[in-house]
Amino acid sequence: MSCLETIQAYGLRSIGIGERLLPKSDFTLCEQFTLIGSGLIWNIYFGAVALFFGFFLATGLAVAKNARSRWIRKPAERFIFVFRGSPLFIQFFLFYEAFVLLPTVGIEINLGFVELTAESRWLTRAWMGAIIVLFLNTSAYAGEIFYGALRSVPKGDVEAADAYGLAGWARFRRIIWPTMLRLAWPAYTNEAIFMFHATTLVYFSGFPAWQQKGDALYYASYFADKTFNPFIPYPILAGYFILLTFSVITVFGLINRRLNRHLPAEKRQKIRFRPQVIR
Repeated sequence: MSCLETIQAYGLRSIGIGERLLPKSDFTLCEQFTLIGSGLIWNIYFGAVALFFGFFLATGLAVAKNARSRWIRKPAERFIFVFRGSPLFIQFFLFYEAFVLLPTVGIEINLGFVELTAESRWLTRAWMGAIIVLFLNTSAYAGEIFYGALRSVPKGDVEAADAYGLAGWARFRRIIWPTMLRLAWPAYTNEAIFMFHATTLVYFSGFPAWQQKGDALYYASYFADKTFNPFIPYPILAGYFILLTFSVITVFGLINRRLNRHLPAEKRQKIRFRPQVIR
């Protein structure tokens, strides 16, 4: 099988398109690059979806934690503390076990005028259950980042908004929220990078790879176990994630430039990659 045929056969195998069976022996370099790259589709899916929805929950958590009412502030503080204080691996395991205990036929929701049945069996699949865990985890971390930025919004900006007659939602949307994002964006970029790296834990925690359709690390481990040589698949995996990290930095850097477009060039915050050794 030529390299082009290998790419056609295994390029989308991680999402169920292409050959059903994995190669068993005589692995070529092209097969390893192709299958590990195919698995990266799941890593991008997990990270992108969790960050997209987590961004909005994180904003709400930051605002709630900054609220004066303890009935609003305390739940946000406890949510952030629990998900930041416990390891992500344990969260995957506990949520998967909880999802397994739910009735597989679904949960009936009575709305009075109609009954809805939520398919709970989907929660034990990585494409749904793992997204929930990653979404809650990144929301907690990003919420704390946004809260710190919210507390750092210059009082002069708020006073200027008051002088112009802005109050309530209009003041938050036009003054406080953009300034909060501008201050938090470099730190939030590092959270986004870590979230994509953390997606490699999905299939090594509690969520099984259904029909051998896993992420990049799943296929890298498959080749390492079969060949007893980890020095080929794992460097390939690392190379893919370096490219993914570079892509995230580029995209978030463009957004950062947009957020700081009104500032002089010498005062604009530059994004610096600061990897977290322990989380």
